[in-house]
Amino acid sequence: MVTEHLIEQGAETEVVALVPLTKAGLETWLADHDAARTWVDSVGFAAESGSLCLIPGPDGRLAIALAGVADPTEDPWGLAALPSRLPPGRYRLTPEPATPRSASWAALSWTLAGYSFDRYKKSAPRRDGPDLVWPGLANRAWVSHCAEATRLVRDLVNTPAADLGPAELAGAAEALAARFGANCRTVVGDGLLVENYPAIHTVGRAATTARRPRLIDLSWGDEQAPRVTLVGKGVCFDSGGLDLKPSSSMKLMKKDMGGAAHVLGLALMIMASDLPVRLRVLIPAVENAVSAEAMRPLDVLTTRKGLTVEIGNTDAEGRLILADALCEAASEAPDLLIDIATLTGAARTALGPDLPALFCNDEKLADAILAAGRAEADPLWRLPLYAPYRRLLDSKVADIASVSDGPYAGAITAALFLQEFVGPDIAWAHLDVMAWNGATRPGRPEGGEALALRALFAVIAARFPIPDAYPVAT
Repeated sequence: MVTEHLIEQGAETEVVALVPLTKAGLETWLADHDAARTWVDSVGFAAESGSLCLIPGPDGRLAIALAGVADPTEDPWGLAALPSRLPPGRYRLTPEPATPRSASWAALSWTLAGYSFDRYKKSAPRRDGPDLVWPGLANRAWVSHCAEATRLVRDLVNTPAADLGPAELAGAAEALAARFGANCRTVVGDGLLVENYPAIHTVGRAATTARRPRLIDLSWGDEQAPRVTLVGKGVCFDSGGLDLKPSSSMKLMKKDMGGAAHVLGLALMIMASDLPVRLRVLIPAVENAVSAEAMRPLDVLTTRKGLTVEIGNTDAEGRLILADALCEAASEAPDLLIDIATLTGAARTALGPDLPALFCNDEKLADAILAAGRAEADPLWRLPLYAPYRRLLDSKVADIASVSDGPYAGAITAALFLQEFVGPDIAWAHLDVMAWNGATRPGRPEGGEALALRALFAVIAARFPIPDAYPVAT
């Protein structure tokens, strides 16, 4: 169940009061619960963030659990540390969260605190609670969809490349399509040349026959509805090609399909919420391998758009496969076009692992995404599509070079490269994401991570609203 450890309250069920308290709020609570003061003082509980105070009732059973938190109304992960520390049982937040946003965040953080990637473990973590009674104001549909989408992204990114190649990634998209009655078509191997996706073919042709490159094309919704198109980078493993990565850089490259995982997660939220849009998801899926068929530095390839590209570095393959997919996406002139990719180390150097870099050619769209990131505690940071840097991609032998020869502005030049394949009149956002937690935090274990999903869904739901629905961030 996607919302595990969230339960209904039965009249016969014994429930422990779970009281989140800031340091400032502890004294106020004690003023109304004077009988508990002696116990609280005796155990030295001061509502420090992450601390617990378990208070027994007259019969000796646990009656109240006080939990020190930083700010439960503003931090969606405020309760995520508790499920691993509380004893098994049934708990109810007391008092109930006062807004739909705080109630939904509490439920989301609680259920995601139970996430673990245990596909390869002989013994799975315990699943016997604690359980939380659903907060009354929680948007249960949003919590369920967001939790499931987050788990999907994490599971896909965490799966080793040996078990998640282009074919398996296509299988994940096909399963999602089947669930929601969507269409899913895949163009495979030399079929990419027949249907004019030469850049995707060139990047992926060095892989084995079992891991042939492909374009995954999912569509859902009323064909007359506004068009929302999502494009995700699906490099299932990136060796760097002939410009081979060092081992330290190659180690995490199972996550280089993180953009594809993100657009599948976002698609799940859109379809599960039945947003009134015509959704299309395009995922170029490849393995950037080394063989006699691999592309070479200074090769020139022709893209779907007809632009020729000089290969400056075979390790900058993601932008090449996205070029073909973005060209196809732009051919339909969608009302909204979003691509997500684990594209550049330069973005991580600039912003670190938690902040996706946002590039956008539409001011209103950029403002909406940034505002949603703040409202949903799912932040992004905007970097510029600085046109003068386009000169850094000039080539003497082709229409454009895949990379700059210099060490500067790598995330910007990558975004400018992608912009060449998007029409100027299309509202387009490009997200350069890490898709990985380097260390474990409450609700966010080390490993694959979904970034900006809540923010992007909020933007799409606001642009194409369901009548009578309300947003989570209120």
